[in-house]
Amino acid sequence: MQDIYISGTGLWTPPHKVSNEELVNSFNEYVQLYNEEHKTEINNGTLNPLESSSTEFILKASGIQNRYVIEKESLLNPKIMKPIIEPRADNELSVCAEISVIAANEALKNANLNASEIDAVIVSTANLQRAYPAIAIEVQNELGINGYAYDMMVGCSSTTFGISNAYADIVSGKASKVLVINPEITTAHNNHKNRDSHFIFGDVCTAAVLEKDSKSSNKFKILSTKLKTQFSNNIRNNFGFMNAIENKDYTEEELLFVQNGRSVFKEVMPMVASIITEHLDENNLSPLEVEQYWLHQANINMNTYVVKKLLGDKFPPERAPNVLDEYGNTGSAGSMISFHKYNHLQKGQKGIICSFGAGYSICSILVEKA
Repeated sequence: MQDIYISGTGLWTPPHKVSNEELVNSFNEYVQLYNEEHKTEINNGTLNPLESSSTEFILKASGIQNRYVIEKESLLNPKIMKPIIEPRADNELSVCAEISVIAANEALKNANLNASEIDAVIVSTANLQRAYPAIAIEVQNELGINGYAYDMMVGCSSTTFGISNAYADIVSGKASKVLVINPEITTAHNNHKNRDSHFIFGDVCTAAVLEKDSKSSNKFKILSTKLKTQFSNNIRNNFGFMNAIENKDYTEEELLFVQNGRSVFKEVMPMVASIITEHLDENNLSPLEVEQYWLHQANINMNTYVVKKLLGDKFPPERAPNVLDEYGNTGSAGSMISFHKYNHLQKGQKGIICSFGAGYSICSILVEKA
């Protein structure tokens, strides 16, 4: 079998940056308005008052300090509390396709390739903008790529599962060069009125080129991939086309992101550490022989748990780069942001790209600097 490489990566970052301080001020103003509006019910004990948030709480709970968002003014308006964008006509490029093209072009440039050389496009994300036509086919058309394209969703593991799919497509002979793109407009599915989640998410788009026989000067050979899924309701988003025919009037809250964070941590983190260890064992490697771990960027406490299990209590931070402080949780794209921005592998050194999320879903990708 011919060697297959990640030969280029790309990143689109939104123009609007939001600090914890800005989010807290907005949220706490919303809390005051809500509690005042429902003062009677709160006073008679039929409704619990909302609690305010704080920057200290956010930092301790997540490690997040900032995030980038597609729209800021409405998101921080305590009477709106979500980003608002203008609708686009069907003959206009969709938002997710537009940002995918930007990230894809950077990845192509870094791989020293033209779009015409690509055989396939996979758009893999935690939340798709629409059911069909596929965003991937729209991107394929915009870039002028022949071949095939498809969308896929595996929660916060969508990026790594997409890379694994591209790898498998190349191994099978379906394609020789594949673009994997991950548009994550996560602020659209977040409940910014919920104290436990109002600070979590940020928007972004990442892209990667996978190819065999790469001539890129900065390429990473994929040695193997390992995937695992296990069903759980602890991370869920019920929004979908079936809502329209269900005999139920959903509240906005019911159709947004929800999670049981404590259960997720308790159940998923041991699985992640175990999957990575098993993956390395299958390749006759110990965790200490892996130079860098680019992990899913959901929560600093989760990443610390995994790396300590692998490397022990004391490890240089650069061995597991953190982008939470700048980008927040960006759905499936976090591990690829980390790989794109903070990769210091030298020739022959190995690294693990690993994400984990709703499903539960976990994917580990072992790479070596070529």
